[in-house]
Amino acid sequence: MTAAETAAETAADGPGLWPLYRELTDRVTHTDLTHAFRPGQPHFPGFGDERRTAVYDIGNGDDFTVHRYSLVGQWGTHVDPPAHFVAGARTLDRVPVREMFLPLVVLDITARVEADPDSTPTLDDLAAWEHRNGPVPSGAFVALRTGWSRRWPDAEAMANRDEDGVSHTPGWSAEVLRHLLEEADVTAIGHEQADTDPGSATSVGDYSLEAYVLGYDRWQVELLTHLDRVPEAGALVVASWPKPHQGSGFPARVFALHRQ
Repeated sequence: MTAAETAAETAADGPGLWPLYRELTDRVTHTDLTHAFRPGQPHFPGFGDERRTAVYDIGNGDDFTVHRYSLVGQWGTHVDPPAHFVAGARTLDRVPVREMFLPLVVLDITARVEADPDSTPTLDDLAAWEHRNGPVPSGAFVALRTGWSRRWPDAEAMANRDEDGVSHTPGWSAEVLRHLLEEADVTAIGHEQADTDPGSATSVGDYSLEAYVLGYDRWQVELLTHLDRVPEAGALVVASWPKPHQGSGFPARVFALHRQ
């Protein structure tokens, strides 16, 4: 190949990773899995509401607009690093960027949740997924699809409490989490509901499944949405967040890349 031909090929295809970038932008669907956060949205009872004020406002004649935000880290679609539950564990700034771009596995129990909101995934659900798609990839991000995000931002519907104050919401199961973390060696998990543990557990102060995940040095994203728009296998997920020094949680921006 002559120098002129090489130059022409480089111009057509681009050097390095640029051709892959075009592949991932021109021929791939991008699905946002994130709720936009705002004051007044559902949140843990012990948290105060978000406060947002305009420090500068173009509408009031200023040259630019700047907002001051006051909110807890675990707000809206957010990331929980291990340090959220474990003293001395990894904080947000210690999660490497290579863990933020992962194969996406979607485990769907929506139909069962519609009949029973206390539903959790079983090893049979996982086995059925693997029968259709092969083993869960090592290092994957596994998202539990429950349909619960359709209730957002109705706080009462999200909590789904009965007359005794017990919350009936889906969650993970210990057997599935043990398999994913200890056998499949996944990097992170995510879910549509507000907690890792089902509502029947959190109603009595039991967050043992979340403690297990974070204690295993894995991170998670809570309050995902639009999992119904991505395939159960074959997609990639990008999960990113700011980098507060020793941060214990923060709103996250999460999106999937997948074939149309």
